Amino acid sequence: MQAFISFPKKDKIATFLKEQSPLPYSYPEVNASKTEQVEGYDNDHNKIYLGKGETIWQNAKIALKNWQQFPQDWTTTLPQKTPLKNNKTVAVFFRMFGIWWMNAARIVYTLDDAQRFGFAYGTLPGHVERGEECFWIEKEADGSIFYHIRAFSRPRFWMARLGYPIARAYQRKFVRQSMQRMHQLANQNTPAHV
Repeated sequence: MQAFISFPKKDKIATFLKEQSPLPYSYPEVNASKTEQVEGYDNDHNKIYLGKGETIWQNAKIALKNWQQFPQDWTTTLPQKTPLKNNKTVAVFFRMFGIWWMNAARIVYTLDDAQRFGFAYGTLPGHVERGEECFWIEKEADGSIFYHIRAFSRPRFWMARLGYPIARAYQRKFVRQSMQRMHQLANQNTPAHV
């Protein structure tokens, strides 16, 4: 994890990713976000109804493929066009108290079938937290489409442990805004009755 007063330049991000890419995950429970609960971590699972229909499904897929589930004003990932493939490493940014925090994560697994689409990433040593987060859309038997975020996490660095209540508040803020964003993106160009 690195902190910056202003958003870091491309060369700093590239160096960070090059250093982090070969490192192992910072937690032993790799792939565990496929289950509901992981002992010893904060476990969260949230979902929101997006609607029904192929347009909503395709819009939501495009949003996830382009990492658009991140609230734009205070979070982002780079490279922005990182393909959803296992072992791809990304820099995950969030802004808190006017400071940009750069963290490292790697895609652990992907989901891509008729009912589910999405991916999970896990934290690397250069991340303020340790754990895993999965973002996916799911089509239920009646055609209803939901966006899910399931995560298990715990603080890795002393600052996150010290500011634990603040960190959890920011995690909840992220989930709330990500849900709103995905609902908005999924329902672009769809009739009002859908």
